[in-house]
Amino acid sequence: MTRLAPGEPVTPQVAGWRYLSFAVHDLTEPMEVGGPGIETAVVGLAGGAFRVGELELPGRASVWDGLPSAAYLPSGASAVISGAATVAVATAPSATPTTDGPVAIRPADVAVEVRGAGNATRQITHIITPDFPADRLEVVEVYTPSGNWSSWPPHKHDTDDMPREAVLEEVYSYRFRRPEAWGVQRLYGGSVEGLWAVRDGETVIVRDGYHPFVATHGDDAYYLNALAGDIRTMACSYDPSLDHVRDAWSSMEPDPRVPLVR
Repeated sequence: MTRLAPGEPVTPQVAGWRYLSFAVHDLTEPMEVGGPGIETAVVGLAGGAFRVGELELPGRASVWDGLPSAAYLPSGASAVISGAATVAVATAPSATPTTDGPVAIRPADVAVEVRGAGNATRQITHIITPDFPADRLEVVEVYTPSGNWSSWPPHKHDTDDMPREAVLEEVYSYRFRRPEAWGVQRLYGGSVEGLWAVRDGETVIVRDGYHPFVATHGDDAYYLNALAGDIRTMACSYDPSLDHVRDAWSSMEPDPRVPLVR
């Protein structure tokens, strides 16, 4: 597994894939994003309000204090991000503009899903979905309560086998309600096998294989997923030895702590 320290950017060269770039920026001065042949997603993580070009976005004090604000810039559009905020920026090559210009995504625009049941209950906040008019980028965030599992049952998206599964490059960018906390990420069934402690601000590169996560007891966890691929889909396949757990969810109650952020 490639695990990057806070502030260390993901590039196709670092990740060993074709499309996705990702970085988290603590803005100390305005920065320009976007441009020819690139589509860009900007998500506010902390620090409150910020601007992306002409778009004014309310932001949030932290990922624990509200739903996200984001902006999408199609190929050819560029903008200056400004404001005393922490933002995540995901980009991918894109030859053709998919919207007439930058699109604001405000908290009222995102969809919140409670997924799973029992101690596999988590909150999914959909920011840039497969039906959003983007080219390659998709963005979601996941809140996992203390002691719960997410990305469960383990799934993968490294094989072109539509409609069952698509090839999607993905990063997990972590935050914890208590910054000193950590969670456990496993990767298996692909080019990397192992189990790692992941900490606040770190980013994990998922090239292939199954990639479940568990939040340790006493600490709520958050991660932002940015993905890119050739097809606008979240199609994945599940570990066949564990897929049966989904059948049990219909007879189980969801964790009442979820959603963690409303």
